[in-house]
Amino acid sequence: VQLQASGGGLVQAGDSLRLSCAASGLAARSLYMGWFRQIQGKEREFVAVIRWSGDFTYYADSVKGRFTISRDNAKNTVNLQMNSLKPEDTAVYYCAAAPWVRGILTVGTAYDYWGQGTEVTVSS
Repeated sequence: VQLQASGGGLVQAGDSLRLSCAASGLAARSLYMGWFRQIQGKEREFVAVIRWSGDFTYYADSVKGRFTISRDNAKNTVNLQMNSLKPEDTAVYYCAAAPWVRGILTVGTAYDYWGQGTEVTVSS
């Protein structure tokens, strides 16, 4: 298993949730790690990305200021702290790894490895 996501659950609007993604093998040495989400009936969309060094992060406008991506290279994990959750954040969240840059990092095709997804449900 290259990527294993966890931490999803059912919360109320305004609550916080922390997702984690454990990486192994080649995925653990990826230059960029990202989070995407897929809302039922819609295409998978970009959420956030972080560089291996941690000195670069980028967020979708819809989560900017509420979500924080971080990386612990010693533990080979990438986390997504989600605050002030809204019902529209309800989705299956996927972590992804890009060993090198070969595309636009907000697009799924730039990533070689994907986790199995963890479901987040935010009730109003």
